[in-house]
Amino acid sequence: MFKGLRPIVYGGREVWPLIEGGKGVAATNHASSGAWAAAGGVGTVSAVNADSYDAEGKIIPQVYRALTRRDRHEELVSYAIDGAVEQVKRAFEISGGKGAININVLWEMGGAQRVLHGVLERTRGMVAGVTCGAGMPYKLSEIAASYGVHYLPIVSSGRAFSALWKRAYSKAAEWLAAVVYEDPWLAGGHNGLSNAEDPRQPQDPYPRVKALRDTMRQGGISDDVPIVMAGGVWYLRDWNDWIDNPELGQIAFQFGTRPLLTKESPIPQGWKDELTKLEPGDVLLHRFSPTGFYSSAVRNPFLRNLEARSERQIAFSMEAAGDHQYQLDVGVKGKSFWVTLGDLQRAREWYGLGFTNALKTPDNTLVFVTTEEMKTIRKDQADCMGCLSQCAFSSWADNENNSTGRLADPRSFCIQKTLQDIAHGGPVDQNLMFAGHAAYKFKQDPFYSNGFVPTVKQLVDRILTGD
Repeated sequence: MFKGLRPIVYGGREVWPLIEGGKGVAATNHASSGAWAAAGGVGTVSAVNADSYDAEGKIIPQVYRALTRRDRHEELVSYAIDGAVEQVKRAFEISGGKGAININVLWEMGGAQRVLHGVLERTRGMVAGVTCGAGMPYKLSEIAASYGVHYLPIVSSGRAFSALWKRAYSKAAEWLAAVVYEDPWLAGGHNGLSNAEDPRQPQDPYPRVKALRDTMRQGGISDDVPIVMAGGVWYLRDWNDWIDNPELGQIAFQFGTRPLLTKESPIPQGWKDELTKLEPGDVLLHRFSPTGFYSSAVRNPFLRNLEARSERQIAFSMEAAGDHQYQLDVGVKGKSFWVTLGDLQRAREWYGLGFTNALKTPDNTLVFVTTEEMKTIRKDQADCMGCLSQCAFSSWADNENNSTGRLADPRSFCIQKTLQDIAHGGPVDQNLMFAGHAAYKFKQDPFYSNGFVPTVKQLVDRILTGD
């Protein structure tokens, strides 16, 4: 047992202060979260478009048959509730009354509040708490408390928590089980990096977590309410100075990346294999997500293609003005776009390389893509099923007009399509592969030598030693 690490009381029982990070779509399911709870920790079912099963136990493909975005969105919400309920029930059964089961939702996912109500209504007595980030989930406390369930907001700064506490959470303080600090420079998936922070200048998490604890104390929150460190957590021995530290209060740890490589982990073998090949720097903090948030994923050909697409980008004017004195004559088929001489020459070069179609962005720029890419972009935008509250890629928004009012952005991608595909066996190099920035340690950690893949129980036992 790693020195100083003690169980905490959560959901009415003692559990290890080890939380499985919830990863959607379908990268954390009943098998992994149930086993994590059975090992004495807090398992987390991803309630982001989770899988359902037919009578034979096979995954039901999430096919959208409706003709309009709004109607497809309704199909999506129905899939989401049914899938999450099924996952929670199975995880609860696997846990065998040990540990605890949480669910994780993204506040900016389409129909988040409806999904949360739908899942909690049908899983009473099974879900201990809800972790929720990707946005400012003001109503999380009210919804969770109405079902007698704890809530664990995910924030990346003390300032974000302060806003949530003052506006809403202070009214349901007794149901606040923990605050998850998700480090924007270390964690995988979406994070809360603000416009005031530099993605290329990582900050030490310790002062940020201390500032979060100071904010919590100002709100009268006990030091017994844990802060959960999420992002970059691999060996507990690396966090020795955090455990039993009166400056920080009670600390728990979230593991998102390490549980991807276990026997119970539902991700396909190809994804698991890729994780063992990563080197330092292979995970990229980027802003291509249609959510508008920063996120971290493996810099594979899918992500490199998005980087290259944005580099094939030029500004334009609709009339000759300033430096824009040259009429664009490639990629736009007779439309009047005025550009600089340098950009005209670059556009002609891209055209010659096969990037023959210029697509407008919401920022008065054009990106150059191949005809095949253009067809894929247009089809994915047309097939949108409203998986986000608002989507930069398709311009969908969950409002009366079903639109953000902005031009759809071809520099992004359909996140539902790619996450569903990679989770269910699609090519790992042609899809978004979320991972935390410590994922390169799979290759370095002797625990995984000779291709060893642990069970969840073996992994939790290993973590408890400090390794």
